[in-house]
Amino acid sequence: MKITDLLRKDIMILDLQATEKEAAIDEMIESLNRSGILTDVAEFKDAILKREAQTSTGLGDGIAMPHAKNKAVKEPTVLFAKSKKGVEYESLDGQPAYLFFMIAVPEGGNNTHLETLAALSRQLIEKEFVDQLKDATTPEEVQALFAEEQEQVEKEDSKDEQQVGGKPFVVAITACPTGIAHTYMAEDALKKKAKEMNVDIRVETQGSEGAKNTLTEEEINRANAVIIAASKKVDLARFNGKHVIQRPVADGIKKSEELITKAVKQDAPILHSDGNEQKADDMEDKANSIWGRIYKDLMNGISHMLPFVVGGGILLALSFLFESVLGSDSETFIFLNEIGGNAFNFLIPIFAGFIALSIADRPGLMPGMVGGLIAVNSNAGFLGGLVAGFLAGYVVLLLRKVLRGLPKSLEGLKPILLYPVLGLFFTGILMYFVFGPIFATINTAMVDFLQNLGTGNAVILGVILGGMMAIDMGGPFNKAAYAFSIGIFTDTGDGSLMAAVMAGGMVPPLAIALASTFFKRKFSEEERKSGVTNYVMGLSFITEGAIPFAAADPLRVIGSSVIGAAIAGGLTQFFNTAIPAPHGGIFVIPLAENAIYFLLSLAIGAVISALLLGVWRKPVQ
Repeated sequence: MKITDLLRKDIMILDLQATEKEAAIDEMIESLNRSGILTDVAEFKDAILKREAQTSTGLGDGIAMPHAKNKAVKEPTVLFAKSKKGVEYESLDGQPAYLFFMIAVPEGGNNTHLETLAALSRQLIEKEFVDQLKDATTPEEVQALFAEEQEQVEKEDSKDEQQVGGKPFVVAITACPTGIAHTYMAEDALKKKAKEMNVDIRVETQGSEGAKNTLTEEEINRANAVIIAASKKVDLARFNGKHVIQRPVADGIKKSEELITKAVKQDAPILHSDGNEQKADDMEDKANSIWGRIYKDLMNGISHMLPFVVGGGILLALSFLFESVLGSDSETFIFLNEIGGNAFNFLIPIFAGFIALSIADRPGLMPGMVGGLIAVNSNAGFLGGLVAGFLAGYVVLLLRKVLRGLPKSLEGLKPILLYPVLGLFFTGILMYFVFGPIFATINTAMVDFLQNLGTGNAVILGVILGGMMAIDMGGPFNKAAYAFSIGIFTDTGDGSLMAAVMAGGMVPPLAIALASTFFKRKFSEEERKSGVTNYVMGLSFITEGAIPFAAADPLRVIGSSVIGAAIAGGLTQFFNTAIPAPHGGIFVIPLAENAIYFLLSLAIGAVISALLLGVWRKPVQ
């Protein structure tokens, strides 16, 4: 299948009228629909917009490539469109887009068309070719340009054999979340820049059809360095001992010369995997700042702990419900209480273990989990588990440095003997004799303080936790409030603070749903449609449903949400409500203490936020 087979002349738009992003998307989709390529316009547009919400497909340099793989598409098609005035497309370089390629792919189709789309992405790197497209006046001329360029690309690919001569040699991997456009544009940018710099390069692409041009062991061994231009997880274990540069896939497109220069000079950290994957931190990567890494490690622990929290917590709460009806001798109560309790017993060890895993890879997992268990047994609680995870991770990293000078004959002993034994010993001794007792004292004092809070102080704490849930809607503040309430819940079994954070997290999506329903003039048609789904997300305690609205109008949406969430969180404490389950939203309300008052608190907070947002927002033009 050639590009000209997908790039149909009858659907091209050579004078796109729209000047705004969504209007341009609508105009292109309408052309696809007129030609019978789509079965459901709304479904396909929804898929396109969801892809845009991840990262703008405005690639920069005046080019945009909106794409979706969806069951509403009958056959793989590429629509070419050209704008004379330019479209404000939220491109990566902030400049208007003039050339558009809307890629429509059927769901479940084979990968032949994906290879063709990869070729399309590569061709758009050539500035001369792009300029010729901008000057084209007929569909036939556009197709002829692509046919000529495709022939040239095929000739270059046939010559793409590596030379061993005295030239520098680097290897690279390119990958993006969807694996259609950016993956191959980064590949081609690196290849072309390497050719200009007289550097040999081999690029492995990890696109939607899997890995292509897979690097061989011999190529990796003789390479000066490895470039990872990827915006998704890439397995690094095979690059042990090599200089590894890690950057987002966009850097592979825009900063190819910089990456190749660093690779040739070996200006990058060496990866040490010790049989386990370990990231080679590039100090220029802002995502790997100290606080960024700490947050990533903490989130790794929380994300792996959450299934135990939710599953165990809800089953425990159900067991108490059956106990109140059937009595403590009921087999149903005993069964649910047993399995829910067993899940809860894993919370802190799992939390600590996966923090350590994020820091030190697999050698950190076992000492982290045991350190978490020591925290449980010493009554150090959630805070003790937090310390155990970071302690175990950095103990193993320290061991890596200390043992780096061992003879090569002993390398095999590190992962199977030295790291497990020494990592566990030093983590255990520090937790048992130092941090366990210290944090047991802190944990006991904190629990006593919270249990003896007067109503006024409890309300203030509820206001703070509820407001934090709405500040960033799933970000660090939200996670900090949620983790704090889980820690108190696991230590005491008291669900009062869970009620505060649950109400605070449910308010933003519910408020948006209410505002878009009752203040219709303040929301576009698309926003009103999305607003309806926020009823379900809000009732299910999925705060993230409000994120698209907050991203589009942060001051008004976040401001009104924080006020309503803080009020709801404070009211849950004023009414002495409690929810003995860490998740579930409306579905766990029957398990709540003073459930009617919890619903009242939630309703008041959501209505106040909705009114503020509805009044504050300007009417849609």
